[in-house]
Amino acid sequence: MRFPMIASLLFAAALQTNVADVMKVYERDYASRLVPLLSEVLRFPTTQFDAEGHAAQKEWLAKTAHDLGLTYRDAGLIDEIELPGPAGAPVLGLMVHGDVQPVDADAWSVSPFSGKADDTYVYGRGSADDKGPLLQALLAMKALDQSGIKRTHTVRLLVGSDEESTNNDVTTYLKSHQAPDYTLVLDSGFPIIVGEKAWNSLSVTTDALAERGKSTKPYAVSYLDAGLGTSIVPERAEVKLRWKEGTVLNWQPLIDAVTAAPRPPDTRIATKSDGEILRIVAYGHSAHAGVNLEGGRNALVALADALAGKLPRGGADDLLTFARTAGKDLYGTGLGITDRDPVWGRYAVNVATIKPNADDPKKSMLTINIRRIPPRTGPQLKTKMEELVADFNKRTGASLIATGFYDDEPLGFDPKSKIVLRLLADYGAATGEKNPKPAISGGGTYAKRLPNAIAFGMWFPDKPYPGHDVDEKNPIADLQKGTRVLIRALVDIATGPKIVEPFKP
Repeated sequence: MRFPMIASLLFAAALQTNVADVMKVYERDYASRLVPLLSEVLRFPTTQFDAEGHAAQKEWLAKTAHDLGLTYRDAGLIDEIELPGPAGAPVLGLMVHGDVQPVDADAWSVSPFSGKADDTYVYGRGSADDKGPLLQALLAMKALDQSGIKRTHTVRLLVGSDEESTNNDVTTYLKSHQAPDYTLVLDSGFPIIVGEKAWNSLSVTTDALAERGKSTKPYAVSYLDAGLGTSIVPERAEVKLRWKEGTVLNWQPLIDAVTAAPRPPDTRIATKSDGEILRIVAYGHSAHAGVNLEGGRNALVALADALAGKLPRGGADDLLTFARTAGKDLYGTGLGITDRDPVWGRYAVNVATIKPNADDPKKSMLTINIRRIPPRTGPQLKTKMEELVADFNKRTGASLIATGFYDDEPLGFDPKSKIVLRLLADYGAATGEKNPKPAISGGGTYAKRLPNAIAFGMWFPDKPYPGHDVDEKNPIADLQKGTRVLIRALVDIATGPKIVEPFKP
């Protein structure tokens, strides 16, 4: 028994020395490069449909990897950047994504793709989600390389390109490439994520401009729009009303009623009349629907509350009534969901968007993001939501058509598995935190699609996550702190023996 104990003590002492050596290299040569390089990559507008932005970023990745002396390979939808180990070495993967959520640039106080930085923050879409971690990984890898410490693993950074949209990159990659032996997904929170809720959605569609029965209102709905994306708490929602001919135009009573109506805290309503057209706009605050839902202020629910009982009966009123019902709280009680679990917590429900139906522009679709916990399955939730919509139609006379996405399932890990305990120890050693505990996340990551992968950072749990938010920004102090945590984990794993069955105790 003494020999394993002695070997363990020797490894721990060597690990401390090696970590200190890599940290010294990082602080001396690379810490000062983090903000300038992050500012550069933030200037590429890599939203879903910006092909030029994606192409320019791919060129930047190749050049930056070359300048850092790392190996770059274009693997199609995924870019590989590698620090080679010995021949036949196991591969430690690091996974990030270079694509970003869409933005409403007019709502930002800084240009979302300017790469602005000051002494405290780096600003821009992707600064936290997920280009900050991209730069942290690159510079941690380079510091390990320059330290000269003998590596037992190849370290391979995988940069995905459609995590925020179609999620085809990893599936396509695995058809022709082998997954790393184990991978740290740098796209969530510290200290380590042992549970990811399922990403599901309910959509209901109808003709938003159609009226039902004889209208008692002297106006009709001519436009309805809300939100940017399913995973973003909507910060703006708008309806336009058109005054009908044959009646005396007078918007003021409706304006007074709308502005006086109850609505969620920290939201506001603005109105503007221009002859026969009245615009009613609700404003809230965007946030990540899976990781920081509580930090958002839902403009779509605010609009639905303000317009309760004030629209002609018909499609727009049906959609907003359903949105108001679903937005009763953040946990799904308006959808008849009361589940809670001591480990997984509760559902997270974001009443997200109302957009024209791509297949029929005359129709509009309300989409609600549902982050589901066990034990209910996707098919079971689908059945429950379809029954809910059918009952809504029966009660109200609406004709909402229910569709949705229910294929995703929760992902869970044994909190006592080797890799979880190892990374918890690395996090504690790097931060000084005693007995850190693993966490559950509402956000889904690449860990659901890449074999033997688990989310490890890069956001600290003591502050709200700014990803998907307007004016997204990342504290420079946390960028540096997170890089030091990653360095500790890289030195621990990439210079040690291969972890056998890492996801088992």
